[in-house]
Amino acid sequence: MQKIDKLDKRILSILATNARIAFKDVAEMCGVSRAAIHQRVERLKEDGVITGSGFSVNPKSVGYGTCTYVGITLERGSMYKDVVKKLVDIPEIVECHFTTGPYTMMVKAYVSDNEQLMRLLNDTLQSIDGVVSTETLISLDQSIKRDVPIHLEDDLN
Repeated sequence: MQKIDKLDKRILSILATNARIAFKDVAEMCGVSRAAIHQRVERLKEDGVITGSGFSVNPKSVGYGTCTYVGITLERGSMYKDVVKKLVDIPEIVECHFTTGPYTMMVKAYVSDNEQLMRLLNDTLQSIDGVVSTETLISLDQSIKRDVPIHLEDDLN
């Protein structure tokens, strides 16, 4: 991965604010050509700095009224990769993390209601080989959602 310079950080900062902004507008804000912005963005994608682009869907607007976090305890931490192979096929799960602390892993899921949550827990998650227990936290409200900050100062490389 190449080093990210000040121009890259400026581009990332602009795109993080508005991913739909035209490259010509980004170029104007950065004082470089549109071609330079296009090349930089492509390199940032290839290097894995920019990992996606698109839009966010409000889960409630498509029927997912409950956001939940489920801490999963496995028999052995070494079972993590095998369990992930099962979790990836569960459409309600939108994130999965291998964690430290009281759980082996933590997943974030969206369900329509408590009945669907109960099925997800009892019939799906707890039936996966190696899952010893689960603990569920329901999000009542999401107060903050943002990407990591892009610091433009030189001393924060």
